Amino acid sequence: MAELLVNEEKLSAVKEYLEPLGSVLIAYSGGADSTFLLKIALEVLGRENVFAVTADSPTFPQLELENAKGIAGALGAKHMVVKTAELSNPDFFHNPKDRCYFCKIELFSKFQKIRKELGLNYCLEGSNYDDISDYRPGSRAAEELNIRSPLKETKLTKRQVRNLSRKAGLLTWNKPASACLASRIPYGQEITREKLSQIYRAEKFLADSGIRQMRVRHHGNIARIEVDEAGMALFGDDNFREKAVKLFKFLGFTYTSLDLQGYRTGSMNEALE
Repeated sequence: MAELLVNEEKLSAVKEYLEPLGSVLIAYSGGADSTFLLKIALEVLGRENVFAVTADSPTFPQLELENAKGIAGALGAKHMVVKTAELSNPDFFHNPKDRCYFCKIELFSKFQKIRKELGLNYCLEGSNYDDISDYRPGSRAAEELNIRSPLKETKLTKRQVRNLSRKAGLLTWNKPASACLASRIPYGQEITREKLSQIYRAEKFLADSGIRQMRVRHHGNIARIEVDEAGMALFGDDNFREKAVKLFKFLGFTYTSLDLQGYRTGSMNEALE
């Protein structure tokens, strides 16, 4: 009961935050956070005052892009897809530890330009309160370009987003966390379309095999697979393991390894520590 009350209080806080904004453009990925933010913004501000924009980028899985289009349409939101070109920026593709900053600078600059052209008051993004505990240089870009983060600013956690999304009937309430494909490549190793394609196809194979939460980390000719507990059990099957190795070799990986620590967010940041 106490948790339910807290969730409702946080929901009220988000609505109170959004109401005076008047009109907004939302950086929309189709994930649990941005979908929840989009739905609440539509409820509070009305369809005519809310516009969702999704990036079409080599670092953003194509399936996620199609998913974002579908969900935005189902919610009745006005939606636009804009192409990005971060792979043409050496500050990004050389893959320094703050590469996300350079990606978000380009992305949010485009979103702010679109916002102004549409005559909207603010640009929002969907980070939640838990995100402050991880290394996220992209948040600096958001601050510099005056991108507001209602869920984070009202201290809404991921758990609360999921609970409220479930109550609201959003299918994204239990959607696995996602991140750009570039996050699978160790800092300092160049980001290329070929590597991104390898990662996308490898992760699609795992997802199609029924593994909900996973990452394929790209270490040159080695693929390091992080999976949840169910995925660990699946790799205990000889036939599946043989099929996976064969596919990964076809994609260009000489060696395929299973990380015994399992799936976790931001594992590439462990090297920074």
